[in-house]
Amino acid sequence: MLRQVLAVLFLCLASMAAKAADDPVVTVVKGRFDEVRESLVAAIEGQGLVINYTGHIGAMLDRTGKDIGASKRVFDQAESLEFCSARVSRQMMEANAANIVFCPFVIAIYTLPGKPGVVHLAYRRPPPTLNAVEEFLKGIVADAKP
Repeated sequence: MLRQVLAVLFLCLASMAAKAADDPVVTVVKGRFDEVRESLVAAIEGQGLVINYTGHIGAMLDRTGKDIGASKRVFDQAESLEFCSARVSRQMMEANAANIVFCPFVIAIYTLPGKPGVVHLAYRRPPPTLNAVEEFLKGIVADAKP
């Protein structure tokens, strides 16, 4: 009986750990959206990287909300910045070609309605086998704080 209880406990803990790995990493900073965004761009470019694409997520949700009957405003402002690192990407894909799914890297920046002066920076947590990628993204977010 004890073995069964321990087995169930182990499965629950493993499931919780897997779920935590799927959760986005969110860092909250004080400041204005534009200032934090400028710092984020500088942090990315400071690594010698180029932003490939900027997704205007908040504007898209505002624009399309009425078409699908949505009335709730999700963000005041929200963008995602997409970029790549030849060095980091090559290392992770040489380790496992299937890691292509983690490229390009994306860091989102957003503010929430009714929360002025609070800016969120978020990225997808890579799997534990890609700790170097998480450290790379964590470093960029840390550098983005105004």
